[in-house]
Amino acid sequence: MQAGSGELRVLRARESIARLIADPGTPAPLRTRLTEVNAARAFATAELHLPDNKSYTTYADIGRPYVVWNVVATPEFSVNPRVWCFPVAGCVAYRGYFSERRAREFAADLAVRGFDVVVDGVPAYSTLGKFADPVLSSMLRYDDEELVATIFHELAHQLLYVRNDSQFNEAFATTVEDAGLERWLAHQDEPGRMAQFRTRHARAREFLGLLGATRAQLVRLYATGAPRDELRAGKVRILAALAADIRTLEHRQGLRYPVYDEWLAAGLNNARLASVATYFDCVPGLERLLAENDGDLVSFYAAVRALAQQPRAVRHAQLCTSAASPGADAS
Repeated sequence: MQAGSGELRVLRARESIARLIADPGTPAPLRTRLTEVNAARAFATAELHLPDNKSYTTYADIGRPYVVWNVVATPEFSVNPRVWCFPVAGCVAYRGYFSERRAREFAADLAVRGFDVVVDGVPAYSTLGKFADPVLSSMLRYDDEELVATIFHELAHQLLYVRNDSQFNEAFATTVEDAGLERWLAHQDEPGRMAQFRTRHARAREFLGLLGATRAQLVRLYATGAPRDELRAGKVRILAALAADIRTLEHRQGLRYPVYDEWLAAGLNNARLASVATYFDCVPGLERLLAENDGDLVSFYAAVRALAQQPRAVRHAQLCTSAASPGADAS
């Protein structure tokens, strides 16, 4: 009920982007961002072969920094996320709330029951083509590249979505997002922005490798069957080492990332690592599949659809580098 009413409020707030651009009363910064959105939306259809529909042809000012807050939870000694099942999306590795308060109340209840939990604000989501998704004011928190990439990501969900496989779905959308953004920047013919994208991409992969290695350490620890006190002590030690490694990597790159400050302040746990893995564990395999199709997106989409027909375990064995078993902890 909360999801339905929250979605209805978003849909009611929609305004035509074309009209906003044409309206002299529209603030110049908003007009500039929406003009970029229009160009990216056309590019998504013409060059990336993503759905040609009314999604991202409207804008909705939702009056808050995030549209939903997602709760991710894992057992104390597992890196596999708990799943929740819904009529449209199927079973997914998170639970979304349009109210931050309700999300945090739900997370607190899970924490009392012994789960590791994280709560993250989300600027955008896809209704999988069920509705014409608008560009949200929360998405304008992103810079130009991230905004365009988000549109590509969410449209990819509309192109292909496999029920009950969050890792596959998010990795597919992330792969399309990255490939699409690189092609968009090449289309813009701005070598400086392309160089910045590639540098940022390489730095992000360093962090992902660090998180994946830590997740693998935890999997090995939990598999030992040691007494609970020993497991807790080992978990604390491994996560403390990860926190130190994050700071070391930031120092080496000469940058400080606010998101990692937030993670460290909240406390690293299984749920944080599971959340990252949902989006990125299967990306290398899908990037390899794209390369095997010579970068041709239409052929790539066909290959991914063929994989979508396979059992989940078969897909993951071919694509994913997950340190955990291919299943998720039942709800």
